[in-house]
Amino acid sequence: MKESLILAIDIGTSSVRAALYDGNANPVPRMSVKLDRSFSVTEDGGFELNSVEAFDQFTHTIDAVLEKSATMKGEIEYVAWCSFWHSLVGVDKSGNPTPGVFGWADTRSREYTQILRERLDERAVHNRTGARFHSSYWPAKLLWLQTEFPAAYAQAAGLFSFSDFLALKLFDQTETSISMASGTGLFDIRKCVWDEELMNELRIEPSLLPPIAAGSKTYRLNKTFAKRWPRLADAKWFPTIADGAADNIGAGCVTASRAALMVGTSGAMRVIYKGEPPDKIPDGLWCYRLDQERVIIGSALSDGGGLYDWLTKTLKLPKDAQEQIARRAPGAHGLVFLPFLAGERGTGYNESARGAVIGLTSATEPVDILQAALESVAYRFAEIFDRLNMVVKIEEIVASGGALHASREWSQIIADCLGRDLTIDDVRESSSRGAVLRALESIGRIDDIQNYKRVDDRRITANPSRFNLYRTAMKSHAGAYKLLIG
Repeated sequence: MKESLILAIDIGTSSVRAALYDGNANPVPRMSVKLDRSFSVTEDGGFELNSVEAFDQFTHTIDAVLEKSATMKGEIEYVAWCSFWHSLVGVDKSGNPTPGVFGWADTRSREYTQILRERLDERAVHNRTGARFHSSYWPAKLLWLQTEFPAAYAQAAGLFSFSDFLALKLFDQTETSISMASGTGLFDIRKCVWDEELMNELRIEPSLLPPIAAGSKTYRLNKTFAKRWPRLADAKWFPTIADGAADNIGAGCVTASRAALMVGTSGAMRVIYKGEPPDKIPDGLWCYRLDQERVIIGSALSDGGGLYDWLTKTLKLPKDAQEQIARRAPGAHGLVFLPFLAGERGTGYNESARGAVIGLTSATEPVDILQAALESVAYRFAEIFDRLNMVVKIEEIVASGGALHASREWSQIIADCLGRDLTIDDVRESSSRGAVLRALESIGRIDDIQNYKRVDDRRITANPSRFNLYRTAMKSHAGAYKLLIG
């Protein structure tokens, strides 16, 4: 018998990855491909992918991994994929997409969040949809498009997440998963349907939104793509799940006691558990779903690894900057840094937030600013952590992401700010692995992803004395936030 293989595809903000896994969710050595890309950023807050280029990159990634594995024995039986949350693309009656795919960091609709707050009870909407009014989500984007681009909006025959648009092209039909729908801000996470009040308020016809896919449903390629990829002609494709949810699964964080902390381009802290959303979702947190049985609750930061990259390029840091920080006391720089270069999501969701450095003197050095910035992101995670513990009791934190893999010092700062040890997940493809595990569970090859055994990686031990110093410094950070952000 030929070995059963699974193709995993991870459609991220900064890259598209494809890899082969065996039937036990183990990656096949040397059978992975990664294509880097970036969103186009404009001065007015635009954050877009070109829809044609993004589709071509997706297909070329699959081309590449199939070519790489051409001589490998084994049948690709399933395709499991995950994608970035919060994207929006319109499709006309002919199935042609709008030129741009709006990403989570597109803030051009920020003025419309206040209009939504004036029209609707934001607390009630937050508790139904799990999402605050913010330009990351569909309601503000759709109101912006309806108001400022009415002719273009009128041509839309469908409103999709980017992964749903891909499904339309691949299968000649599209449904969206509960996971992807729950990240739009337009989905009732308690009833698992599109939110009726928001649809009425925004005058969205139900036909514009994709149906919600059953969790066990699979799809097959249409004739065009079955001809292009003969090895995938009989493969069963699962509905896409969100990359954030997949990252939790891949990191083994699928219980209420285990949180995943990720620092990639942005940052997030999330908990997945079986059950229903909390009766009242705490302010500053969002709550989505993985599927009908599990919810995912947490918060996201717009500035993570992207902030670190900007600091590295802008400050012309010395090569030993990280080593210098490791030898310093917390807050030794005397600065307060507000990490909102890409705006604010969690926990305040203030659309007008901007970055700031307070306390600069003629003696301030680039390493001072770097340390203050890394600490400030850790303070934001500490606030998320405190709010999550209002809902669940977190006993372990698993940290991942390229930014943390590159900086043990930053990992240590975060551990000390939280007052908790961190387990560093050294597997670089947690999202791909998570998509595969969820697929295997849905077909019964894994009884429960909660029981999946993962090997704990290296640990970062929190320093209690530094925790107390950081908690004091956080008060200055909070005061500056209140003064400048509000």
